Amino acid sequence: MNQKSISRKFLSCMVLGMLIMLTNSSMAKDLVRVCDAPGTGQPLAAKTDAKGVIHLVMNSPEGPLYSSSVDNGQSFSTPVSVLVDAPMKPGLEYLAWDMTVSPDGHVHVAMGTNAWKLKLPKDEWGFFYARLAPGHSSFSKLQNINHQPSEGFSLAANKNGDVTACWLAEKLYANVSHDNGLTFGKTIEINPEINPCNCCTTSATYGADGRLAILYREETRNERDMHLVLWNQKDHSVTRSLVSQESWTIDACPMTYYSITPDGNGYLAVWPTKGPIYFNRLSADGKLMMPREVKTPGSTGMRTGMIGLQTADESTLVAWVKDEKIGWQAYDSSGGALGSSHSESSSGKGVAGVVTTSGEFLLFR
Repeated sequence: MNQKSISRKFLSCMVLGMLIMLTNSSMAKDLVRVCDAPGTGQPLAAKTDAKGVIHLVMNSPEGPLYSSSVDNGQSFSTPVSVLVDAPMKPGLEYLAWDMTVSPDGHVHVAMGTNAWKLKLPKDEWGFFYARLAPGHSSFSKLQNINHQPSEGFSLAANKNGDVTACWLAEKLYANVSHDNGLTFGKTIEINPEINPCNCCTTSATYGADGRLAILYREETRNERDMHLVLWNQKDHSVTRSLVSQESWTIDACPMTYYSITPDGNGYLAVWPTKGPIYFNRLSADGKLMMPREVKTPGSTGMRTGMIGLQTADESTLVAWVKDEKIGWQAYDSSGGALGSSHSESSSGKGVAGVVTTSGEFLLFR
């Protein structure tokens, strides 16, 4: 083959490669739609129920707000306050931490306050909760779940009416409801051997096998690595597995957030290590599904949100927020990037997104 033929072949390969890259980038962007949160809300969390209704909780200067959409996010209901009969003491502020939705449409919201800053009684420094029953227009009266200084609040709900409120107070605790959040049982320490990074958070979900999965950051020996707890609430058995492979030893709490969501029979976990954000798919028993965690282009700020979403064909979207921008990167089923990452301006520190009934990734800003 002469030099001219080699040059033509090389040029053809370059052009083809560029076309593939541009096509992948366009496909990745087309998979994602970004819409504004309604009203004055700053998006915190979004979920869909079994009917495909999108439920969105937001923070605002007036406190947590809620809105919903029945048309895949083309329009939203007028936002309503999550706070009903809440104590409104001078300077007291409520902040939504998490939201989960039961398959039948019960909406459950976790909240915290700045009561510690106001030096209010310590039994007001804890986990506050409200629920919205299907067909109702207003939330239930605010409940104080644990009556003690705590943080790292998360919620998980299943089709059987079980709702678990997870939280941190030097150890990992939970309160469980078996009546869709009407009442919660006494505080349970899930496993005394768990030593969580107390100023980070928890993220919880029920798996396909019925166990509760909790993603948290350990702090023993200052090795701040990510672990998955699987809790069988019927026989109270608990297992724990290491999720992160890039280790992080630091003599301080990094104050990071992360998330775990159901993924078929397993889970999709997203977390930061030393700044960069990683993800991996986990089996039902918490084992890593990919050879190694996938490093994304995203990075975390102090207590800023991130989520992972997955479609039926196992396309994955990882989204994060930092410096008043929401960023995202799409991946194929093997963890390969689809095109480049994208970002848009956003408000607040949370990331809210869902997969619509049409298979589209929908993010809120």
